[in-house]
Amino acid sequence: MPPRTEKTSTLRVAVLADSDTRWKWGALTARRLTTGDGGAPTPRTEISGLLLRGRATPTPRQLAEVGDVGIDTDRVREVTAVEFLQTVRDEGYDLVVLALVGGAVQAMLHGLAALRLSARPVVVTGYVGVVYEKLADGLLLRHGADVVLANSRHDAERFRAVYEGVGADASAVTEAALPFLGGAPHTPEQGRDTVVFAAQPSVPASRADRTYLLRRLVEHARLHPQREVLLKLRSKPGEHTTHIEELPYQRLAEKLPGGLPPNFRLVYGHMGEVLDRTDLLVTVSSTAALESLHRRIPTAVLTDLGVRETLGNHHFIGSGLLTSWDHLDGGAHPEPDAAWLAGQGVAADGTYATAYDTARARVTALLAQDRLPELAPYYTPATAPGYLPGILARHHLAPDGHPLPGAAAPRETGRVRGAVREAVRDAARGAYRHGVQRVAPVIRRMGEL
Repeated sequence: MPPRTEKTSTLRVAVLADSDTRWKWGALTARRLTTGDGGAPTPRTEISGLLLRGRATPTPRQLAEVGDVGIDTDRVREVTAVEFLQTVRDEGYDLVVLALVGGAVQAMLHGLAALRLSARPVVVTGYVGVVYEKLADGLLLRHGADVVLANSRHDAERFRAVYEGVGADASAVTEAALPFLGGAPHTPEQGRDTVVFAAQPSVPASRADRTYLLRRLVEHARLHPQREVLLKLRSKPGEHTTHIEELPYQRLAEKLPGGLPPNFRLVYGHMGEVLDRTDLLVTVSSTAALESLHRRIPTAVLTDLGVRETLGNHHFIGSGLLTSWDHLDGGAHPEPDAAWLAGQGVAADGTYATAYDTARARVTALLAQDRLPELAPYYTPATAPGYLPGILARHHLAPDGHPLPGAAAPRETGRVRGAVREAVRDAARGAYRHGVQRVAPVIRRMGEL
């Protein structure tokens, strides 16, 4: 049997994502694994975009704000887990990138294994940013993929230690970098002085803490009227991203005493475009800090609310970036530690161009194999009988990875029936999203009163 890359003239790639940021990570990862320069895929590469239907499925606006990822949004469609598995079975993909939360990755791995394909796709997964919580849980849920990408040397070492520590094969761990680093190095411009606060949907979580950060940002704008102070937001109220945002800064800003100064603005859009005009990036623990550091933009990680695991800013211990609003108000700019940067995949030294060479070579070698070994996740009905079935059931899969009875939708038998069924599905999706994005947060807040 010839190698799979010689069976057809086109390398067929599928990216499955469950949020806007994971879509960005997955699509750009697919491009870097199949091109080498992060540019458009070669004529022999065809990348399909699939969005896993759920709470955080991105809206068209969110997809547009991700920026150019080389995939026409008109060719991106929503699927359930079972529909995705059916698509893989029918379309014969060569490479699948799972840009999903850990539990969904695990479900897809078991679902793909249950297909028993004679020529299964190479499966790649990883993390969209800084890994500061649930390290063991998230990693073991991703175990079983052919390639588990680590965004830095630091992460690769931690990932291997976790796998080896439980007796799992760690060979899939492959060092790379965040696929969306890029842009021109920071160059100060005469007359420009822009401070950007990169907001996060769930960090911090409480109303008091989020109001505090907003108040300090506004006060900074008032203290420095010559500066342009921007609050970079991830989503609009009612939209969900990778994490739930129950207290949008937009709503908090409307209730801030004294209003907002003229040099303060709320902005959306592609982070790279915002960084193009940034002279100081401030955050609690956003991955935007790594994007900023890659471009040598002065960057500050706040300690105002403490240095805590729940905030994620503990990841920046040793970075030289930890500081407070009091120091920033006084004009201080942190200086990053070179050794820390070298271990974090920031690659501001020019090595980013080769960051995906090892991962690309590994994928190429796997694609060239006549037959890939069966997918073998660490979690099985034997090793995790009290955990795995629940994870699979959330995606309508049985403990053996096969669809549960009634989960697989029958094939449409006509255009009219298909249109009616899709209309019903759209209405159901709308009701579901309204429930999880609008009603559920209100109920949770009422329960805290």
